[in-house]
Amino acid sequence: MGAMTNTPQLVDRPALLRNRARAEPEALFLHDTVADEIHERLTEVNRTFKSVAIVTGFPDFWRRHFPDAKIVADDDTLALQQDAHDLVLHTMALHWANDPVGQLVQCRHALQPDGLFIAAFLGGQTLHELRTALAEAEAMITGGLSPRIAPMGEIRDLGALLQRAGLALPVADGTPLTASYANAFHLMHDLRKMGENNALAGRPRTITRRNILTEASSIYAANFANDAGRVDATFEIITLTGWGPADTQPQPLRPGSAKIRLADALGTVETPLDKSKS
Repeated sequence: MGAMTNTPQLVDRPALLRNRARAEPEALFLHDTVADEIHERLTEVNRTFKSVAIVTGFPDFWRRHFPDAKIVADDDTLALQQDAHDLVLHTMALHWANDPVGQLVQCRHALQPDGLFIAAFLGGQTLHELRTALAEAEAMITGGLSPRIAPMGEIRDLGALLQRAGLALPVADGTPLTASYANAFHLMHDLRKMGENNALAGRPRTITRRNILTEASSIYAANFANDAGRVDATFEIITLTGWGPADTQPQPLRPGSAKIRLADALGTVETPLDKSKS
């Protein structure tokens, strides 16, 4: 696939790869959740897929779930051949893409006609509690703000990406999950174990001051504690589904081409609009 150029570099790719290399398999509970969800969706599709490709930054994990799939790194240019696959999965990586639309376009080109595309990644309200606590603490202590958590796309905007990429029958949905931790320090430690710690290109390159982290932990506990005396953290899984365009798929009717009035179909009486009251 051709590379997407002139794209702002939001993510420090070498740092992201280092973070992922340090990830610990037992900490990948979000991947477990996504894998279960994808398997369930594929069961509902009721189709046998013979040529599967998976775009991911965690090849070992996803190879265990799909041993016959072609595993592809989520590089800016994807190692995918055009029209080669009847199923392409993009798993837990799109939230770290410098060019998410470019990723989707490349996946669409790799699909055979009427092939299925599923992307699952973090978005929406993910880590909004930690974002708030860190921002308030840093502003209070230093008077400024630093990029510490990757921006998360909203589901309406993310769903529109499917159409921009040329995928047919697009659907987007979100599943919020709540995990609890002893405190904010335990959450940040867990993010490192997941390989999801800060890899933004504009992140501070010095160690965060201890008083900022301590204040952030206090703010977190004051605002997001649960009944068990722990703190909650939100992870929202966004799932995008689309199909490779094909002539066999349902097509929208042309305006004015309906053969029956809506009122007749609903069994109601059509009431003309009285324009004299407007």
